[in-house]
Amino acid sequence: MSSHREAPEIAKDPVADSSDLYAFVSPDRPDSVTLIANYVPLQLPSGGPNFFEFGDDVRYEINIDNNGDGRADVTYRFEFTTEITNANSFLYNTGPIDSLDSENWNRRQFYSLTRVADGREHRLAHKLPCPPCNVGPLSTPRYAELVRQATYSLSTGERVFAGQRADGFFVDLGAIFDLGTLRPFQQLHVAGKKIFKAEGEPVNATDRMNVHSIAVQVPLDKVRRKADRYAVGDAASVIGVWTTASRRQVRVLGDRGAADTAAGPFTQVSRLGNPLFNEVIVPMSRKDEWNTLPPSEDKRFATFVEQPELAALLPVLYPDVFPNLAALNKSGKARADLVAILLTGIPAGLIDGFTNATGDLQADMLRLNTAIPPTREPNRFGVLGGDLAGFPNGRRVTDDVVSIALRAVAGLTVPLVDRAFRPDAAAAAVTPGLSAADVTAPFLGKFPYLGTPYDGFNNPPVPA
Repeated sequence: MSSHREAPEIAKDPVADSSDLYAFVSPDRPDSVTLIANYVPLQLPSGGPNFFEFGDDVRYEINIDNNGDGRADVTYRFEFTTEITNANSFLYNTGPIDSLDSENWNRRQFYSLTRVADGREHRLAHKLPCPPCNVGPLSTPRYAELVRQATYSLSTGERVFAGQRADGFFVDLGAIFDLGTLRPFQQLHVAGKKIFKAEGEPVNATDRMNVHSIAVQVPLDKVRRKADRYAVGDAASVIGVWTTASRRQVRVLGDRGAADTAAGPFTQVSRLGNPLFNEVIVPMSRKDEWNTLPPSEDKRFATFVEQPELAALLPVLYPDVFPNLAALNKSGKARADLVAILLTGIPAGLIDGFTNATGDLQADMLRLNTAIPPTREPNRFGVLGGDLAGFPNGRRVTDDVVSIALRAVAGLTVPLVDRAFRPDAAAAAVTPGLSAADVTAPFLGKFPYLGTPYDGFNNPPVPA
């Protein structure tokens, strides 16, 4: 999946597990950029009586690099606290929750938002309430209104939200990790041959599941590099984005019912930039290490981008379907196209009218050229589909990042750096067969864009 449970250690710590990151110029407010980071993945809607929430002992941050050094120049930091209204009740709520200060709501969560820039911390907001989880039609009968109440426009120009949303990621996880089974792709005729391994329709494994999102909409002049003699044209417009979660280095378990104690400096335990980077590129033995490092250290992982394991597996999993890719693999040439897409940004001159390069430093960041306006009719294949406002130029909530990544790894983007290379016919067709239409909760046309979370009453667990 994009980054759901992508490393052994963070899989044991869901409240600090970043599952998806989005960065795009806001279609309803094109003078701003929207940044959304999801945590606490794979939430079953019927999660009571202890419903899901952010960690009070976790520091969540969305980081922005605007000078290409792989380190944060601007950071939006979210820190949470939880309060219990009725210490003698086991229930999350004792009646309908019709407002953020409802007396029926027993366990509330609040957060502070701090902007860190130029080495200075500026507290933008304190004790903003999150909405409750979407319990059901009796408990949260007007959920959209609660979200409206929990969406704040700050005096500094930012718009902010933190709370539960529907997971918008779509992937046929059960098939992909069953030895690379891509169900609809296997029923195609490519180059006159039938590709076939398994029957069945693709299934969105993350549908009807929720996440917890931190979302901030920021005026463009607050994320772009300030004008100077080094920042001209595209260099002033391209940003790199990643999200992190950090914990205190020391945790002492409380004895006989006493609260745990956390101490020491914060240390990073989770990170996410480009979707699927740690999930698919980084080998199992190094996934936990990758989660602890800043993007500026990603040169040590560059060899896994230059020679990705998945590119070597495709010709094996699909014999005679990827002969050109197999020959490229055998040649030992480094995949400069993937290095550009994932580690440096795409330089000017490779795609007409487009660049999102941040320089020579190799760093996994979600790069966004903020000078490219939103598209009125987005193409789900982003840049591969001729839509320069989509992935890998940032990432919108409806972008089909799995298909885009698969096609790039399969060789479709190699001609950007080697015009003599001819991609296999299958490279333009490989797909798990899902799209945003396979997400049950409709996406929103405005902030915070991800759909209303699924409630437990109408979305009970499927019996085994």
